[in-house]
Amino acid sequence: MTCMQKFSIAPNVSYVTLPHVEPPYPSMLDFLDRRFSQVGRETWQERLENGRITDDSGKVITIASNYIVNLRLCYYREVDEEPEIPFKETIVFRNEHIVVACKPHFLPVIPSGPYVNECLLYRLKRNTGLGDLVPVNRLDRETAGLVLFSADKRTRGLYGDLFRLARVRKLYEAYGVIPADPHTTEWHIKSRIVTGSPWFLSKNEDGEPNASTLIKLGEVKKGLGFFLLEPATGKQHQLRLHMTMIGSQILNDFYYPILQPEPKKGFNRPLQLLAKEMSFIDPVTGCDMNFVSERRLDPGIVPGQ
Repeated sequence: MTCMQKFSIAPNVSYVTLPHVEPPYPSMLDFLDRRFSQVGRETWQERLENGRITDDSGKVITIASNYIVNLRLCYYREVDEEPEIPFKETIVFRNEHIVVACKPHFLPVIPSGPYVNECLLYRLKRNTGLGDLVPVNRLDRETAGLVLFSADKRTRGLYGDLFRLARVRKLYEAYGVIPADPHTTEWHIKSRIVTGSPWFLSKNEDGEPNASTLIKLGEVKKGLGFFLLEPATGKQHQLRLHMTMIGSQILNDFYYPILQPEPKKGFNRPLQLLAKEMSFIDPVTGCDMNFVSERRLDPGIVPGQ
């Protein structure tokens, strides 16, 4: 059963910059409601009426405030109830420049939806005392495994370039449906991935490929295949989509190939996808860096794995 914390507010401020739009300009309430519709119009109205949104100078933004292009709004994410994630992250490596952490299933990397304080970023900030941590790569909330954080803004761009320039080798493990073709055990999948509908899904479309994954089928056990996946790119939900393209589906994937309702209670059906290994040449030290998660997938489902 999922435990809930009562009212929760983020420890760090969030920002949104008012974009250029053609006149007539929207009201502040209309803009916020359209931009963050999942929050709810009544919630934004209550925040505007009670002075909980300001600009960079600290001036309170109200319902009557004018829409000013490029004005940056400041607010704190808050929720009436926040689910507690009962599984722990581990720190795999730490130096003055980076932190490599291994997150459990169900824990988001950054605040998202109903999760404000229950995220990997804020947990690490609290546990390490490093207030300037920033994630360099991301994993889905449903996926477990390795995430790289920058601890020093002076070298942050160097580590960001590793991912931007595809200089990080990433290896994932997954359990999934066995493809229909019994003779094929290796696939090199390329596709063009774009935002789907609803907004939190991705989809393939015709056009120049922007996503590439090498998939290998290992052992077959109890009607499931054990897969190794090596993505050359990092598009949202890339591995989950590419698994469907070989005629498979990752075990407990409620998004692909068809969106399904997620179980409302408990944590006993984690997505069987794990970011197992990450390796790169450190841009600061020049050393070969290789990190391996100690977590293991279990298609029999052991909570916390």
